[in-house]
Amino acid sequence: MDAYLYIKALHLVFVVSWFAGLLYIVRLFIYHVEALARPEPDRSILTAQFALMEKRLWYAITWPAMIIAAGCGLYMMVRIRAWEAAWFQLKAVFLLLLIGYHLYCGKIRKDLLAGRCALTSVQLRVWNEGATLLLFAIVFTAVLKSPSAAGKGMLGVAAFAAVSVAAMKMLRRKKN
Repeated sequence: MDAYLYIKALHLVFVVSWFAGLLYIVRLFIYHVEALARPEPDRSILTAQFALMEKRLWYAITWPAMIIAAGCGLYMMVRIRAWEAAWFQLKAVFLLLLIGYHLYCGKIRKDLLAGRCALTSVQLRVWNEGATLLLFAIVFTAVLKSPSAAGKGMLGVAAFAAVSVAAMKMLRRKKN
């Protein structure tokens, strides 16, 4: 069996792990920010627990998954000379945005630890949708090998996100 297919399978597994880490870490940030508004001793207990969970997720799953996914991706890129294709050039732009997203999540984590995170839980909920948009764009571009497919994928997820936000707001209004 060709090593390329094994590398491709590993790439997919670690991309899924990377995205799982990114999506979950922002969810932890939301809970962390909300815990800051709680009275003592709840605030101290919860924020310490969220900080520990964020650290473990960040360094045990999210960073290693990104590094392994990137290594496997680089192998495949070189092997098939992907940079020559227009679809891959667009995918590379999305990947750079994703790496920026990843690094900014690291900044948010550090800001939370230092007690200087200015983002609200609502802003973090919106931020969390960024990873989903990039996931759709990257997958549609890579699978369909078409730059226009990325736009269609992002439009679809944007519509889904808009419906989800509207539904969440309606549920919250009913709850209150």
